[in-house]
Amino acid sequence: MATQERPLSPHLQVYKPQITMVMSILHRATGIVLALGSLLFAAWLVAVAGGADAFELARAALASVPGRIVLFGLSACLVYHLLNGIRHLAWDAGHGFEIPKFYASGYAVAVLTVLLTGGLWYVGWTMGGAA
Repeated sequence: MATQERPLSPHLQVYKPQITMVMSILHRATGIVLALGSLLFAAWLVAVAGGADAFELARAALASVPGRIVLFGLSACLVYHLLNGIRHLAWDAGHGFEIPKFYASGYAVAVLTVLLTGGLWYVGWTMGGAA
C-alpha cells in the first residue's frame, strides 16, 4: 500500500491573508530591499569621492524618472521598516498584544507609511528637489 506524501504544515496559499501576515512579510521584504538599497548608497558615495564627472553621472541617473521611482520605493521601504520596527519594539516591551491593538497598530503603520513618505517627498519637492 503506497502512502501519499503530504506537507507537514499547510502551505501559505491555504491561509486567508490577514494584516498581521501581510505586515510580517512586508517587514522582511523591506529589510531585503533596504539591504540592496545600501549598495546603491555605497555606489553613490563612491561617485561622490570619484570626482565631478562621476558625481554628475550618478546625479543624472538618480534624477531620472526610473531613478526617482527607485528612490521613492527605497524611502517608502525605509519609512515602513522604521515604523514597523517601532511597533515590534513596543511588543518587545510587552505592549499591544491584544487583538484589537494588534490590528490597529498594523493599520496605523500602513497609513503613517503613506503619509510620511508622501510628506517627505512633498517637502523635498517644494524645497528645490524638483529642479
